[in-house]
Amino acid sequence: MDVDLHTILVAFGLTLFAGLSTGIGSAIAFFAKRTNTKFLSVSLGFSAGVMIYVSFVEIIRKANDELVNILGLRGGWWVTVAAFFGGILLIALIDKLIPEIENPHEMHRVEEMGNNKQTTNNPLMRMGLFTALAIGIHNFPEGLATFTAALTNPSLGIAIAVAIAIHNVPEGIAVSVPVYYATGNKKKAFWLSFLSGLSEPVGALVGFLILMPIMNEVVFGILFAAVAGIMIYISLDELLPAAREYGEHHLAIYGLISGMAVMAISLLLFL
Repeated sequence: MDVDLHTILVAFGLTLFAGLSTGIGSAIAFFAKRTNTKFLSVSLGFSAGVMIYVSFVEIIRKANDELVNILGLRGGWWVTVAAFFGGILLIALIDKLIPEIENPHEMHRVEEMGNNKQTTNNPLMRMGLFTALAIGIHNFPEGLATFTAALTNPSLGIAIAVAIAIHNVPEGIAVSVPVYYATGNKKKAFWLSFLSGLSEPVGALVGFLILMPIMNEVVFGILFAAVAGIMIYISLDELLPAAREYGEHHLAIYGLISGMAVMAISLLLFL
């Protein structure tokens, strides 16, 4: 399948935006007086709603259309389902291989930034560095997901980039808090948080270099179905639990439904 340079650059730009939004979380941690937990809860729920709806309604359908067209009805469906669960397995393995204490999805609040700053706290600095590394590993397949979606449909890529950007904001806080605790240095905490998001465009670039020479309808269909699996797992394992931890259960659900509705309307507008 042929992709023009403009589409590739747009896709890469969207992936860069999504990844570097960890810096937004870091900035919030430094400049906000307190965590707006209700807003974060609704936003994370919204992001999950966008990703769940678009994965099941748009991405799997497109992947299946491509695969059925080449492999036939039975073969196309089997490969679609296998690739979908393969994507889930990939992101689940990444999650499993990162020790729980260093997992980036432990929630942190802005208020923690004012508590007992220390300049020689090596365990906390280690926690911040490992959290940044963990986020980097997690963001690698997310970058590939955003990039792939944007290649096939830039408007779809924008929706996914925004959803993943929202998802990355609390991760920026999760890096900043322990690093700031350990060093008392806002600049160091901000840049480490900001740079942890670079793995998303790196993931997109590596995926592009590896896959573009062999890209065809079958490879695209498998990749797209796997992307749907990755986004479903992120939504159910990370976004919704985080949304509930930050705020009330119902706020997360309201955000989820709103994200689905906005995604549904935006897809209808592009029919």
